[in-house]
Amino acid sequence: MHVTELVITVILFALVTGVGFWAARWRRPPHLHSLDEWSLAGRTFGPWIGWFMLGGDLYTAYTFVAVPALLYGTGALGFYAIPYTAIEYPLVFLILIRLWSVCRTHGYVTPADYVRGRFGSPTLALAIALTGVVATMPYIALNLIGIQATLQVIGLNGHWPLIAAFIVLAAFTYRSGLRAPALIAFVKDVLVYLMIIVAIAYIPAHVGGWGHIFTVFNAHFTSVKPHTGLLLTSSNQAQYATLAFGSAAAIFLYPHAVTGVLSTRSRDVVKRSIAWLPVYSIVLGLIALLGAVALAAGIKPLASGGTANTNTIIPGLFESVFPHWFAGIAFATIIIGALVPSAVMSIAAANLFTRNIYKEYLRPHASDREQAEVSKVTSLVVKAGAVLFILGLQPQFSINLQLIGGVIILQTLPAVFVGLYTRWPHRAGLLAGWAAGLATGVAMLYVTGNPAAKQAHWGGSAFALSHLGFHTAVSMYTGFIAVVVNLLVTAIVTVAAKALRVPDGVDETAAADYYTDEADLPTQETEVIAA
Repeated sequence: MHVTELVITVILFALVTGVGFWAARWRRPPHLHSLDEWSLAGRTFGPWIGWFMLGGDLYTAYTFVAVPALLYGTGALGFYAIPYTAIEYPLVFLILIRLWSVCRTHGYVTPADYVRGRFGSPTLALAIALTGVVATMPYIALNLIGIQATLQVIGLNGHWPLIAAFIVLAAFTYRSGLRAPALIAFVKDVLVYLMIIVAIAYIPAHVGGWGHIFTVFNAHFTSVKPHTGLLLTSSNQAQYATLAFGSAAAIFLYPHAVTGVLSTRSRDVVKRSIAWLPVYSIVLGLIALLGAVALAAGIKPLASGGTANTNTIIPGLFESVFPHWFAGIAFATIIIGALVPSAVMSIAAANLFTRNIYKEYLRPHASDREQAEVSKVTSLVVKAGAVLFILGLQPQFSINLQLIGGVIILQTLPAVFVGLYTRWPHRAGLLAGWAAGLATGVAMLYVTGNPAAKQAHWGGSAFALSHLGFHTAVSMYTGFIAVVVNLLVTAIVTVAAKALRVPDGVDETAAADYYTDEADLPTQETEVIAA
């Protein structure tokens, strides 16, 4: 038990817990008895808060634990997260600004709300909602695994510390809604930048400098995997490229990313927030390099459930190099960095259930207050489900959780993103494409093994083309292949449905809705006059 680190971690955790509960009073509305107020914070965040909100929402324990662990375990392939963030931001400028406008015009709360209105299909909206919930669960689990790995390095073994952290997270999210993670994101990011600046300035010099680090890194992977090291090989270049592109297309399809965007007050705020997000990508690159630093420092993963848990690599590096008091700050940063996105993810998943399952099929006339209460309870169930998900899970290379979730959420791309620019796809085509892409993706995930973890199935998201009969060692990202199948089936069924004159849904949106800004929306005064 590392007492100093534990005390500092507990103190900082208690601080953010207090901030989370107090957030219910921050910019206090008349009430939190609506989804707009509880889950979107009144849609009032400006550029400063919006930037922290999106950064805290998207840069998770995946950033602090899983990416460096992947670089530590696989070599150059683990650096895919850097080009994917470079690819994603131009894409989201084309997508999220239009999505914000149409959702604000019609009061949509979830991506499935938008699909319901755009294509006039409750069934398609249900498919999008279920996909969002299922894809979000492993992402929440990934963050909880980051907390668990950090607690293990401190010396807190077993599941009870994780369950305790979950209970605290559940409590302040239930009380304060989206305001809690938004406010905690300020604390989180201050700690993140402090930790990274110190880590990059201090640790490499402590272990021999960057030249020594890359020499050891290259020598290690050249010895265990001939002809690898610092460079990609002919067998993993396609995997690297499709993984980067697929991840870039997937990240803002996640319900929690859309929730962060919809909480802002204008198109201009969305633009400004996205424009500054690449600052986080610089930090991500520096964090990823810590995987190579850990290898050069001789850090070994701790055992968990009888196998080496690579998620402990970065906490182990901090423990071995930093003074105890600063290691405590670093550990608290990882834990807080997992709490913020976990809270937003549980809110977003709860909204999908409430709006697109409960209200659509069970209680069509549910009041705003009832919907808010259902979302609050559902957010607790989602967090509990994520905890149960990881209790029996092999923690090796937890980044697979996020990659598998990406395969699933990518199947919403034709309905959510393509639909923002064209109404050409038929609702039957979109539903058939979604089913085909999901079936293809799940089947490929099932046959993919992980020899290192002794898993015959569900071992990762790199699909070997040899499964299709090709005599090659090349692999590709499963999500990329599945979404291509999805798009092809969507196009084929759409052409057939239009030729057969199958009735299509009614589009309740108009062209002007995709350009709505804050100034175009009615104020409370005009609404009162109109009433």
